[in-house]
Amino acid sequence: MSVILALDTSTPACSVALNINGVVLEDFRMAPRLHNDLILPMVDQILDQAGITLSDLDAIAFGRGPGSFTGLRISAGVVQGLAFGADLPVIPVSTLAALSLEGFQKTGKNRWLAALDARMGEIYMGGYTVNKVEGRYVIESLIDECVVKPESLKGFTEHYNGVGSGWCYEDILSSLMPAAPEHILTDAAPRAACIAELALLKFQQGETVSSYEAIPTYLRDEISWEKQAPRIGKR
Repeated sequence: MSVILALDTSTPACSVALNINGVVLEDFRMAPRLHNDLILPMVDQILDQAGITLSDLDAIAFGRGPGSFTGLRISAGVVQGLAFGADLPVIPVSTLAALSLEGFQKTGKNRWLAALDARMGEIYMGGYTVNKVEGRYVIESLIDECVVKPESLKGFTEHYNGVGSGWCYEDILSSLMPAAPEHILTDAAPRAACIAELALLKFQQGETVSSYEAIPTYLRDEISWEKQAPRIGKR
């Protein structure tokens, strides 16, 4: 049995999930600017709900970005501290891939252009196909993650559905498609439940890192992450 804790604070949403051998529990809240206050109590609450402790986990996963710089720092810092203290491996998961999985779960459609509003007239963007094979989610990257101004994009040769806050530029993005997207889920935010689903597959394939390597992916070159000793505290 594999037990994985997942966190995400990459957007105004704050979420925590447990994947216990494929069964997922989640606490998801829209909580702008409250991530620092909420994330650890949410972790404690979901562990208590499942009747387990950190020592019962096999790994901790987190939404490694792209997303809010402050939010990504919060989740990475929390994961570093928890994983270091409990001597657990870490599984970084793309927030854009998690969005695409959410789109698939809600609609059954498997081709997604995931986009998050990056401010300054830009979006974080990635393209994916999602399928479920023998009870496992399989996700493939078709367009590499990037940060880009929507108006600078050229037309897409393949059809995509849209998911994420970056689809606030719906008129521009839709005009680049061979046909209008069948589904556009602008209100979707990366969820720890989806991160936990993708993390289980990564864990089974041995795709983990140490707590010290639990670093965010910002995509913007001018933002850097300074590795620091993990925070250690009583739990």
